Amino acid sequence: MEGVKWLFFDIGSTLVNETKVYDDIFHKIAIAANVSDEYVKTQAIGFYKQNKRGHKEVMRLLGVDYPEWTPEYEELYPDTIKCLQVLEKKYKLGIIANQIPGAEKRLESKGIRQYFDLIISSAEEGVAKPDLQIFRLALTRAGCAPDQAVMIGDRIDNDIVPAKQMGMKTIRIKQGVGKYWNIQGDCETPDFEANSLSELLNIF
Repeated sequence: MEGVKWLFFDIGSTLVNETKVYDDIFHKIAIAANVSDEYVKTQAIGFYKQNKRGHKEVMRLLGVDYPEWTPEYEELYPDTIKCLQVLEKKYKLGIIANQIPGAEKRLESKGIRQYFDLIISSAEEGVAKPDLQIFRLALTRAGCAPDQAVMIGDRIDNDIVPAKQMGMKTIRIKQGVGKYWNIQGDCETPDFEANSLSELLNIF
């Protein structure tokens, strides 16, 4: 991409595979509601395809509380490190993510902190995506114009739409539950789509 200096990544379902975490959440919901895991997952996917937060809608439907998130089930995608190793040679890399406190330690624990020049986390900044302010903070600290930056993430609502509003280029990673989102209109249409991090290397 001509003129691009910075690549900003989301974390969950972009760099970090949360599939096992969501499977655990579906299992806990199923136990609490006395239904099968498959029923919960099927219902959740149906809601995701309606561009809703599927697991939360299922919890509301079944009348159960939100289960505890299990970060120990998170793992890197097989191509995460290779992708970052290649891209860091050409671009500055940053993070713009909605996270509980400790995003930097989370990246360190996965062995990928060293690839990032800037980490913007909602917990530390007091503002979360899709608020445009968190994107402004990232661009200001990076010292780059919006058209010199690319936002890479799995969520249309949190990553693609606000980044486009800022004038950034956008890439949707079709991983995690975000892959079920049905794009509606130009405001939700990314510049590129990729099915994996490896496919980014065909874009850059």
